Amino acid sequence: MSRPAPEPVHVVKQRRDSALQALVSGIPYLNHLGIRFERRGDELTALLPFSEKLIGNPLLPALHGGVTAAFLETTATIELAWTQLWAEIESGELDPVTLDPESLPRMPKTIDFTIDYLRTGLPRDAYARARIVRSGRRYASVQVEAWQDNRNKLFAQATGHFLMPQSRDG
Repeated sequence: MSRPAPEPVHVVKQRRDSALQALVSGIPYLNHLGIRFERRGDELTALLPFSEKLIGNPLLPALHGGVTAAFLETTATIELAWTQLWAEIESGELDPVTLDPESLPRMPKTIDFTIDYLRTGLPRDAYARARIVRSGRRYASVQVEAWQDNRNKLFAQATGHFLMPQSRDG
């Protein structure tokens, strides 16, 4: 018995991109700050495009610490939710074509989040990546790094612990 031919790459990419867009568009605060996510395979990079409204200290000028914190925390949260969503799509449990707010995974809840402000956030685009350190059924630990012009010169990093939502089954 022959196996079906694999789907064309562009179809798979479009399905994954629309699933990510559905996940991100469900959070109005991301839209308010302008935060976007770019996907390469299963890896996400968050992008915070520069805007004057993000400046906290106009004398420097520097990104507001609260904006930096929100950027890092939402990057961690989306990474956790995307990892869950990706697994459900890849296993066939979830059809990304039929995604709606009811079928999206519930978002993890922050238990604690510690930020290290390493240098001034400059008035330019910022990027962040989250790495899941541990993820169990009820608890997850995530590290996030943020940079601007040079990936090796972080302007902030964070560690967060999250309560994971219970699966739809139980």
